[in-house]
Amino acid sequence: MNVSHDYHQITNLNNGVMVMNKYVLVIFWILGNIGNIFSIFIFTKKSWKKNVCVFYFKVCLVLNICYLNSTILGAITNFGFNIYLQNSSVILCKLLYYTSFLLTTLPPSVLILASIDRLLISSRNIDTRLYSSKRLAYFSISTCTIFWIIFNCHVLIKIDIYEIYPSYFICSFPQSYDDFVTYSLGTINVFFCSLMIILCIFACKNVQNIQSVQCRKRHEVRSMTKKDFQLLRCLFGQDIIFITFSMLVIIFYIFEAITKDKQWTLLQLTILNFVDRYVTFLFNISYSTNFFVFMIISKAFRHELKHIICKCFNIHLQPTRDEEHHRHEHIDRNNVGLNVVIVSTIELPK
Repeated sequence: MNVSHDYHQITNLNNGVMVMNKYVLVIFWILGNIGNIFSIFIFTKKSWKKNVCVFYFKVCLVLNICYLNSTILGAITNFGFNIYLQNSSVILCKLLYYTSFLLTTLPPSVLILASIDRLLISSRNIDTRLYSSKRLAYFSISTCTIFWIIFNCHVLIKIDIYEIYPSYFICSFPQSYDDFVTYSLGTINVFFCSLMIILCIFACKNVQNIQSVQCRKRHEVRSMTKKDFQLLRCLFGQDIIFITFSMLVIIFYIFEAITKDKQWTLLQLTILNFVDRYVTFLFNISYSTNFFVFMIISKAFRHELKHIICKCFNIHLQPTRDEEHHRHEHIDRNNVGLNVVIVSTIELPK
């Protein structure tokens, strides 16, 4: 009776993993691709282009699209449809794993760089604010990319196809190297989460200092516009999502390391496998949430989205107060320039 009950539970857990990756993850994969592409399209608009934080967001969105269409697509085929393409070719095996490791480390690194940029731009020191520039963004992202490309080269060397059973091959690391991979990934995630938390705390303190300045002096020290504040909140939202799901992965890694020498029953191994797949599933869907974070937190992003939708359906959208203010400022500057030209023309000697 117990054997049949255990078999029933094992079947349900395995079916749960299959349904989770075959249907639910596919929905997030579709929404993530559409949302990330839409976000990139909005951020390429003229009103967003000059912002350095937006540049970091665009790089992060491109990396997320790559992750969605490599690692997450691989998870869908592996656990949802039981198609293991990486087991059929050594080149494909090495390429898929290397891409997965690279795209797991690069997006959080870009978020950290964006957090540093927001920390600089929110400073009350004028000289410190000048460090927030696209030149620094290009340099830091390039350096970071080169570092992770070199650091993850061990994956290309160690990953290979091994024969586990007669005529059964699997793409994996050697058993002796598996612990190093687990511990290194766990350490990297802990470092990412700790650094994000520290940078967010300091950025929040800077924002509080800016907001505590008296209204009569605010124009002298204020370095951030309303859009900057909204982008900072969007960055905080993305950091919180990454930290939350990464902590779940870290906790599971710690539990797995503590209990690795324990003898497990077949049911317990199936439960452990289900938890592993579920934690990985949650971590994967975090790469599909950027668009929803921008839409929920940023009023300017929502208005831009409404503007695009209304333009598609030829619907007139009422301009916001900020847009009216900028339009009047632009008209005033043009009028001043025109007046200067007219006066200089009149005063020219004959």
